[in-house]
Amino acid sequence: MPRTPDDDDAAELPELVPPSPPGLVEEALGEPIVPTEARLLRRLLGERTLTLDSTPRARLLGWLWPLAVTALAAVVRLWDLGRPHMLVFDETYYVKEAYSLLVRGYEAGWGSDPNPRFEAGDVSMLGFDPEYVVHPPVGKWMIALGIQLGGGVTSSAAWRLGPAIAGIIAVLLVARIARRMFASTAMGATAGLLLAIDGEAIVHSRIGLLDGFVMFFALAAFGALVLDREQARRRLAHRAAAILDSGADLGWGPRLGWRWWRLAAAVLLGLCIGTKWSGLYFFAVFGLLSVGWDATARRTAGVRPWHVAALVRDAIPAGIAMVTLAFATYLASWFSWFRTSGGYLRHWAELNPGQGVTWLPSALRSLWKYHTDMWYFHNHLVTPHSYAAAPLGWIVQWRPTSYFYPSSVSGLTGDAAQQACGASSCSQAITSLGNPLLWWSAAAAILVALVYLVRTRDWRAGAVLSGIAAGWLPWFAYEHRTIFTFYSIAFTPWVVLTLTYVLGLVVGPREGRDPVRRRHAIAGVAAFVALIVLVSAFFYPIWTAWVVPYSFWHMHMWLTSWI
Repeated sequence: MPRTPDDDDAAELPELVPPSPPGLVEEALGEPIVPTEARLLRRLLGERTLTLDSTPRARLLGWLWPLAVTALAAVVRLWDLGRPHMLVFDETYYVKEAYSLLVRGYEAGWGSDPNPRFEAGDVSMLGFDPEYVVHPPVGKWMIALGIQLGGGVTSSAAWRLGPAIAGIIAVLLVARIARRMFASTAMGATAGLLLAIDGEAIVHSRIGLLDGFVMFFALAAFGALVLDREQARRRLAHRAAAILDSGADLGWGPRLGWRWWRLAAAVLLGLCIGTKWSGLYFFAVFGLLSVGWDATARRTAGVRPWHVAALVRDAIPAGIAMVTLAFATYLASWFSWFRTSGGYLRHWAELNPGQGVTWLPSALRSLWKYHTDMWYFHNHLVTPHSYAAAPLGWIVQWRPTSYFYPSSVSGLTGDAAQQACGASSCSQAITSLGNPLLWWSAAAAILVALVYLVRTRDWRAGAVLSGIAAGWLPWFAYEHRTIFTFYSIAFTPWVVLTLTYVLGLVVGPREGRDPVRRRHAIAGVAAFVALIVLVSAFFYPIWTAWVVPYSFWHMHMWLTSWI
């Protein structure tokens, strides 16, 4: 897969010499004069990005193909969303807590063995005493919104509507982000298709857990930063060209003003942290990624010293703005805890004068105490679980999480089993297992992307790997506690983007490549993607709780570690 700097617009190429005065080189060579801004844009963004939306047809297809794969995602996520009409895995916490937020404004207790009555639509056992919960409220409010819009607590589809909508929108986001990053509508649609049919993404769009919202907000923030990268470079080219054309020295380069997409990313990352604290890692990695893009942009534009300029002009203002906005968003996400009086530890400060962080106002001191308790819980959760999994195996889905395998189905025999599944024994499963072909290929693609990042400094390689670094690597520090493979849903979009990136390298650019070889590469990639789709169709029943013969379920257990 040879690649040269002229292959596409995606390489971060250092510009070691400041741009020449307007027209000097072109006049010397007898070529048409190219305006300074146009030359800077080519350096900063590349020809393919600049021409991506150059025609109405390109803009139309740029939406039609992503919307087509999003429609497919909607079908596989929304079809019979209420199956099974039972609280599955940690839905027993989050769905009931979401409903409690709706009616109490805080997470209240439910008494003993409330699930059967809740599943029957009886919520009379919801009490008023606060429940100790260990995750912030944003994800539960998203589930609550789905319950409100989807027909109320009697509908199991309503319990899962919020995650389903987030999962569907995530497919559109991935398709549009990939299109922008790879300057290709085809590659964007490919990335969207892969996320639309992946098992991790499907399962977490059909179950009321929080981790799908971590993924959604992190992905939306990433997309905002990709847009910010392009917008900032266009602004840099315009303002730097004005300085150079005036004959002035570029110096540290121009200030770029308010970066609205970057500010939007900060808010989205605040919501990500407000779903689960693991969002902090996305905030840290994406923040560094964004200012790194700024630094390479100033270097490419000819700024000297670019590293000092990027620190003063970009990194420090970005750090202040993003940290402030993300923190304010996170704090605001606790609005119902502040507004009501019944939340857990809501009046701790009043009952414990002189304790805690005494200089904080009473409500914030209570919230701080609550957070220290949450921190202790997360760092000391060591409860044996049959599906606990070390993070090293997540990337190949070595030990997927079985969410649902009811004995009421697997225990059927005789005529009851024949009526249920047409066999002598039956199974019904929801297994949080990514498409094996997709994930195993993506594991290899990560290595390829790492090589390209080191050898070519391709910004796309760093971008696709950033989400994997943020969502996966920090968990190696928590191997001492109980953790699960399903946490990998948080970085699943970047697994898809990494695989798409490498598939794009296989196809290569249209310019400078033998057309016949390129057609063969496209056909090979298309066949490979089609095979991934077929594998997803094969696994779909065990992702979505179909009642199937035991033998059918067992033929999906390719590894003994999956059982």
